[in-house]
Amino acid sequence: MIRELANPTRFMRLSGLLLPWLSGAAGILLAVGLYLVWFASPADYQQGETVRIMYIHVPAAWLGLFFYMIMAASALGTLVWRHPLADVSQKAAAPIGAAFTLICLVTGSLWGKPMWGTYWQWDARLTSMLVMLLIYGGILALWRAIEEPNRAARAVSILTLVGAVNVPIVKFSVDWWNTLHQPASVFRLDGPTIHPSMLVPLLVMALAFTLLGLALHLSGMRTEILRRRVRTLTILEAERLDAQAA
Repeated sequence: MIRELANPTRFMRLSGLLLPWLSGAAGILLAVGLYLVWFASPADYQQGETVRIMYIHVPAAWLGLFFYMIMAASALGTLVWRHPLADVSQKAAAPIGAAFTLICLVTGSLWGKPMWGTYWQWDARLTSMLVMLLIYGGILALWRAIEEPNRAARAVSILTLVGAVNVPIVKFSVDWWNTLHQPASVFRLDGPTIHPSMLVPLLVMALAFTLLGLALHLSGMRTEILRRRVRTLTILEAERLDAQAA
């Protein structure tokens, strides 16, 4: 399947068929999730209504890490396997991952103010997530700094793999250090510690965010392929005109 999708034309055809289904499923799940969040999920006995920020904050945090893992896998595809669409995937994933990471930090700050008494605290989880956003920003800047796509892809792939060391730091920061941020409460060896009335809406929202992110990723890849085709045609047309003028 990976080899078949190496052909941009085949990828455009298959992604064009898949994209409406992904978008539709994301929209339906998002509507269901929001209904559960506002009407089915109870307020927390300590946090009150502010707990509803969790249903945006937690999926955004997961997706920020998820898209960085996509970028890291794509970086390996560029440097090791020379997959022709790996750098396209990486370039499309970067702004999406950055957006989810930013949403995570903003909603976390809004949630932290009533719970901790401050919008920001330099604890391990918050700081490592901020570092993640800065890495995303550096990757996006590097893509723009190098005009030639192949050189840009190699440089960004190296930076992405170096920055991947921050992913386990974000994940395990609450276990390695004493932080204000609560430890994992969903993905645990002994099972989730969240009541099903809150866990189900959270998982529905997480799935909706994931499908939305994948739909945006496919759309970004399709846009990048078209952009490169336009660039190639522009260069060929300029060379043709130069040849005629000569």
